[in-house]
Amino acid sequence: MAYSMGDLKKGLKIEIDGVPYKITEYQHVKPGKGAAFVRTKIKSYLNGKVIEKTFHAGDKCDEPKLEEKEMQFLYDDGEYLQFMDNTTYEQIALTHEQVGEDTMKWVKDGMSIFILFHNEKAISAEPPMIVELKITETAPDFKGDTSSGGKKPATLETGAVVSVPFHVLEGEVIKVDTRSGEYLEKVK
Repeated sequence: MAYSMGDLKKGLKIEIDGVPYKITEYQHVKPGKGAAFVRTKIKSYLNGKVIEKTFHAGDKCDEPKLEEKEMQFLYDDGEYLQFMDNTTYEQIALTHEQVGEDTMKWVKDGMSIFILFHNEKAISAEPPMIVELKITETAPDFKGDTSSGGKKPATLETGAVVSVPFHVLEGEVIKVDTRSGEYLEKVK
């Protein structure tokens, strides 16, 4: 299916010249003179770069052939990150650049994550929206600290640092939103 200017919106996945993109910003512009157009920022699934692209009436872009599979992260061999399909037990390897630092700061060995395939080839990875991770380092709590008080930094088992309330202690497991990096709650 081909998309025209009127079909474009934020979050839509499109393909231009064989490269899959995701629209991250979208602005419909109607100047005083001339025809309306759409100004977008699109992020490449292949290299993560964001570019600006303007679409005019009559411009077309294709729908990419993307497939998302849930796979288990096995290990980092130094050069590649190894993943396994949970149903076929087939293993694939992605480079650190394909997966990205932003994704790997939320992933630990054995965790299931989502691998994106374009035309049957693995191109990127995304962590689950919410992960449960153990706090390995944080300042101790102090008398008088309350759950509604301020926040302190905490280092998680994957190396990521998040802000947590003062009452959360080292060794506890917490839920974190991977999209924003925000602390959600303590796991009971």
